[in-house]
Amino acid sequence: MLSSCKPAVRRGSTWRAHLRWLAAFGIAHGFYEWGDLFIPIQAEYLGAASMKMLYFVHKVLLAVSFACLLQFGVAVHPSSKRGIGFHWCTVAVFLFWAILVFGMFPGEFDDPEWRRNSNALARYLIGFPGSLLAAYGLRAHTYQRIKPLNVPMIVQMFQAAGISLGIYALVGGLIVPPVGFFPGNVLNVETFTGWVGIPPLIFRSLVGAVIAFTIIRALEIFDLETERRIEHLEQQQIINAEHERLARDLHDGAIQKVYTAGLLVESAEWIAQPESEVGKRLKRAVSVISDAILDLRRNLAELHAHTQVPGKPLALLLGEIARNPNYNSMVKVSVETDLPEGKAMSDRRTGHLLAIVNEAMANAVRHAKAQMVSIQAEDRGEAFHIQIQDDGIGLPSGFTDGYGLRNMRDRARLLNGKIEFNNNKGLLVTLEIPWKD
Repeated sequence: MLSSCKPAVRRGSTWRAHLRWLAAFGIAHGFYEWGDLFIPIQAEYLGAASMKMLYFVHKVLLAVSFACLLQFGVAVHPSSKRGIGFHWCTVAVFLFWAILVFGMFPGEFDDPEWRRNSNALARYLIGFPGSLLAAYGLRAHTYQRIKPLNVPMIVQMFQAAGISLGIYALVGGLIVPPVGFFPGNVLNVETFTGWVGIPPLIFRSLVGAVIAFTIIRALEIFDLETERRIEHLEQQQIINAEHERLARDLHDGAIQKVYTAGLLVESAEWIAQPESEVGKRLKRAVSVISDAILDLRRNLAELHAHTQVPGKPLALLLGEIARNPNYNSMVKVSVETDLPEGKAMSDRRTGHLLAIVNEAMANAVRHAKAQMVSIQAEDRGEAFHIQIQDDGIGLPSGFTDGYGLRNMRDRARLLNGKIEFNNNKGLLVTLEIPWKD
């Protein structure tokens, strides 16, 4: 039975790339609001056909701006498993609006009633659900991806942005120009202004300013936090590599020499008279050397402590790496495994393997400028095969190994395996190691 043999599962998301939809909404909607002032002025200078075209573009721009907001909500929704292009449901809602506006509510584009109806339908059908979905998606994404990073300031900024989007759903999605159908014939710009005393445009402007400020501020803090975490990853990898070097030196050098010295002393003890003073001293020396070897082995175990892992299936451990917020808050990570459930490596080998995968992930985050990382692992009989592919800049020509790649090569040799680094639309790390020691 296979632990997993299905298509790559979305583990993380380049969520910052999805913010382009929120930015597109702000820009498009800004042009729309500007058109409210600009287009009526042009009536004195342009002909009827030109004015009709301007009003047509004006209303389509409103619908497109709300479609970008809806697309942002779809993109950041926790269940989303898609890229950064328009989702089919966004296109479907936009087309439904177009069918209603141009089919069920026909009229001249410069007709005030047609303009009010198209405006109201755009807000009801696209703007209102888009704002609510964006507010929920941003909140859910913040709690799932950002909060585990323990950066309360960023969380607060995104929470404020999510609340603002929820408020915008009310003032921007439900308050429409007066129209002849419900609820626009009851709740509209005129009735709202009469009840509150302030035009809804003022509220929309304030909410838009809050959204822009909180998102920009959150991204500024996030960039600083990203630099700090990347620096921490680099420092940790250097420390781990140094621990490995010290552990190898300790195992291959000091322990072997002390063990050899113990054998020599023990052989001398056999030659000496058991009850003589020399024999007694040699016996104590053997005991002291044995204690020294035990201490050295304890120190060796402490140096290897960062590679120790609990006895979990490899597929589960790889999934935990993909869900690590240090990675999936900055890149989109997918995992695909084809591994028998009953087949496992020793804890030591698993620790080295996961250290190699973590090193590859850290390199993708801190050096490659990648947006996506794919991890594929499979059983090949006596061997375990894994590939880590990113879509970053790859290795430059004439590149010499740094701490990270040297550490990965050293671990692969310790596992009696083979590791390769190839530029393939980014960097492709291929590792194949035996299952057994």
